[in-house]
Amino acid sequence: MTRLLIQTLTVATVALASAFGVHATSAQESITHYVTGESTYPFSPAVRAGNTVYLSGQIGNDASGLGKDFDTQAHLAMDNIMSAAKLAGMGPENIVKCTVMLADMKNWDDFNKIYRAYFQAGKFPARSAFGVTGLALGAALEVECIGYITTPAIAR
Repeated sequence: MTRLLIQTLTVATVALASAFGVHATSAQESITHYVTGESTYPFSPAVRAGNTVYLSGQIGNDASGLGKDFDTQAHLAMDNIMSAAKLAGMGPENIVKCTVMLADMKNWDDFNKIYRAYFQAGKFPARSAFGVTGLALGAALEVECIGYITTPAIAR
């Protein structure tokens, strides 16, 4: 009885998925890692799984190191997020969720002013922000995002 139920559920799931245009593919075929070759850290700036793109957390640094103050780090972190999004073939309009980690929650209003400039007014991604006790390299903030894209994956 149990085996028949499982087979029936599997057939029903496949039929339902087909009706909604969902096609099963192997995990290997649907995952794309976007890397630049510039980082010495063990993560990809962007990973696409199906139509979802995960952007790794970015801090406010560039080739010369961390920005000297909060505003500089905030701009650099957002620039780094946008660069990772571009690497995966996305623009800010494709970003649907961001998570912001602040070493000092007193900077929340300052970050919001900077963040607004990176997205179209009225079309901001969903977002969470929280205070943390420490970030990589002593950064003042870190931003990670999730995007959605329907164009074919860009092989890198």
